[in-house]
Amino acid sequence: MEIFKPNCLHFKGDVPCNPHKENGYHCSDCPSFTLISKRILIIKLGAIGDVIRTTPLVSTYKKMYPNCKITWLTMTPTILPKNAIDEILKFDYASALYLQNAEFDIAINLDKEKEASALLLQVKAPEKYGYILKDNVSQPVNDLAFHKFHTGLFDDVSQANTFNYCQEIYALCGLEYKGEPYLLDNHNDKGFVWNDINRSKKIVGLNTGCGDRWTTRLWPIEYFSELARKLITVGFEVILLGGEQEHSRNLEIQKLSGAKYLGYFSLPQFINLINQCDLIVTQVTMGMHLTLGLQKKIVLMNNIFNPHEFDLFGKGEIVMPDKQCQCFYRGSCKLGITCMNDLSVEKVFNSVKKLMM
Repeated sequence: MEIFKPNCLHFKGDVPCNPHKENGYHCSDCPSFTLISKRILIIKLGAIGDVIRTTPLVSTYKKMYPNCKITWLTMTPTILPKNAIDEILKFDYASALYLQNAEFDIAINLDKEKEASALLLQVKAPEKYGYILKDNVSQPVNDLAFHKFHTGLFDDVSQANTFNYCQEIYALCGLEYKGEPYLLDNHNDKGFVWNDINRSKKIVGLNTGCGDRWTTRLWPIEYFSELARKLITVGFEVILLGGEQEHSRNLEIQKLSGAKYLGYFSLPQFINLINQCDLIVTQVTMGMHLTLGLQKKIVLMNNIFNPHEFDLFGKGEIVMPDKQCQCFYRGSCKLGITCMNDLSVEKVFNSVKKLMM
């Protein structure tokens, strides 16, 4: 009977492995055989930005356990780099059924959604970290998860927190965060062409939207337009960024400022467009996480979140309104007028100039 080795890092079971496809090797005498040192499961379903800023864990575990096999369950598998993660699964019934019957050495759930916590409860692993379902709600699986759990329960505790997101999730796993970067594919190999960009100038991208959930973050169209005009005047190439939701907004800013707007694109194209820029001005959005994942310079506009949450890796500045925001983690302004109106164009403009000099 033909020998097969399911403890090999390359073994797939349902299809031929890469060493066989590339070189015709069989398990019985394969020189590429690599014994799996640890099987590690990471459950981080969404949102996309939080998935991106969780990826430093991959580098850490690969360093701790060379030849470990990392399985990642998410709602957005396309955002994860295939060359760094051994098994990427989309959260659905088939994946949940598989994981409920699989065995891991380490299993981590970083989401407080009940379905994610229920899945960690069912997964077989001697070491579990993060959140698990108890009393029909998500709770810390051990004391390591208590800090991150606690900051999510009470606004005053969250406001007093001085740890950034990566420090918190590392501590939750019993690890120490040492500034490991995000892992993100820049999609340069996809052949995207951006002929309309003037590369003789420094390129500043303005990410003008903020999504539907936290609209208190939104900076006015008039402010973006004035910022674009000032940047163009001093010699920058200014590109407007956003998705379909920002299309009409960007068209208006383009009309008012003369900035370039190339349209909205698929996620890989959007990532690659950000990668063409030298610096991004953005609110706290997915665009912020993409910018940090691509290791670009950043001016981050923030009002409703704890600024300690964000690690800019020494590549940017956080600018905030002069007036103290009263709407911590609120989707609508309780005063009726968002404090983002008090974040001046001049303040943002000066941060861009400082970082680009």
